[in-house]
Amino acid sequence: MSALNWKPFVYGGLASIVAEFGEAQGPGGRGRGRAGPVLVPAGADAAVAAVPAGTFPVDLTKTRLQVQGQSTDARFREVRYRGMFHALFRICREEGGRALYSGIAPALLRQASYGTIKIGIYQSLKRLFVDRMEDETLLINVICGVVSGVISSALANPTDVLKIRMQAQGSLFQGGMIGSFIDIYQQEGTRGLWRGVVPTAQRAAIVVGVELPVYDITKKHLILSGLMGDTIFAHFVSSFTCGLAGAIASNPVDVVRTRMMNQRAIVGSSELYKGTLDGLIKTWKSEGFFALYKGFWPNWLRLGPWNIIFFITYEQLKRLPF
Repeated sequence: MSALNWKPFVYGGLASIVAEFGEAQGPGGRGRGRAGPVLVPAGADAAVAAVPAGTFPVDLTKTRLQVQGQSTDARFREVRYRGMFHALFRICREEGGRALYSGIAPALLRQASYGTIKIGIYQSLKRLFVDRMEDETLLINVICGVVSGVISSALANPTDVLKIRMQAQGSLFQGGMIGSFIDIYQQEGTRGLWRGVVPTAQRAAIVVGVELPVYDITKKHLILSGLMGDTIFAHFVSSFTCGLAGAIASNPVDVVRTRMMNQRAIVGSSELYKGTLDGLIKTWKSEGFFALYKGFWPNWLRLGPWNIIFFITYEQLKRLPF
């Protein structure tokens, strides 16, 4: 059994931040849309170049698609967007390009905390069971993934609440990040900062419990079978696979989580969704089964590139000589 290693915590946080913003400069900056260095060795440029710089705008369209069309919330009853590309075009036209980065500050803060804790706990828990990659099993990896996902997402929940509200409301949202945290606390209490924490933890348990084990098992079989070495191409295939698996498994819970976080507590009024199951049932009954897969394409197009950037960056950070 190995001693606690600090590297997965630090490398996980750094790789998460790089994946969140794609090393692109903020909206309006000269480098917007161009990816910076992602800490990969020579020969890896072609694979990284295929990944869009900055996946955050795609995440914003996912949020907008998921909150629209709610029969129980008058603010988001109208269906404004027909799909991801229509949402991108309409947001740019009506709100400006900067609106695509609404909520980027709490998103980066979230990844700095969530990514650090998630990867650190996951890798540390695995080493409590086995010392070598070859000895890992799917069951061990799933258990470690679920535990690390629940803990990290619960601790980072306040940043997720603010990110989603800023994304959903766009230019209508007033105030900066710190002031908004204070405002939520003063008006809604501690409960407001942890609004939607149960579906968030459930989603994280699904996402992390699927993505990280699928990545590890896929990479393990690619290497041990001799199909690929421990190269950037094996990391690319493994990360692409885990992103698709995570999107399929998590989208229904993600829809409910987004809506619960976006609902604001008003004195004297009842909450629209009392929990994950209640949200799933109400959404299915009022909008149909496929409403649970609203925002699936941007969700996958977000998780796919995000995981590719994350794992390629993380694998290269692991090779640093210290």
